[in-house]
Amino acid sequence: MYSFPMPITDLLAQRRPHRADAARNFDAILVAARAAFGEYGAETTLEEVARRAGVGIGTLYRNFPTREDLVEAIYLAEVQAVCDYAEELDRSDAFAALVSWLRRLVQLANAKRVLVEGLAFNPGAFPAARDALYSTGGSLISDARGTGQVNADLDIDDVMRFVIGVSLGVYRDEAQRERVFQAAVKGLAAS
Repeated sequence: MYSFPMPITDLLAQRRPHRADAARNFDAILVAARAAFGEYGAETTLEEVARRAGVGIGTLYRNFPTREDLVEAIYLAEVQAVCDYAEELDRSDAFAALVSWLRRLVQLANAKRVLVEGLAFNPGAFPAARDALYSTGGSLISDARGTGQVNADLDIDDVMRFVIGVSLGVYRDEAQRERVFQAAVKGLAAS
């Protein structure tokens, strides 16, 4: 079992209320916001998020005083989920584990583009998210490099730039995105 330093969990825990009813509202708002931003993108209103969460707009603002606070919390929760996914992977094939994690990361980055754009204007959570992703991905790359499956000269920063490139590309369809992903993954493999 691998253990990753997760300052993200500390950031989220600090923001989450301690009272059970308030914590349930906080969690409901995050779930509703994730779904609403996924469906409507940047055009999502906070009123829509509150309605979906089953709370009043005042409750939403008590938990998330600004739209940026809500976007940041969603982003942190999503990054945490990607990092947690690495712990679920079967590491008996280190390269397959790395590829599975990278696919999940590319899917997150593509699907949550609105969140990444939102953080561009309020990057307070970016260092914690970056550290968590680099720690998690670095461990996976190290495992694959240790088995001789990944080019020895690649590091986590190289691979994260690969993820950004694949994620931000504009594709005709998902089949084309998958072909580009597969071609990029071949570039990671040791020759």
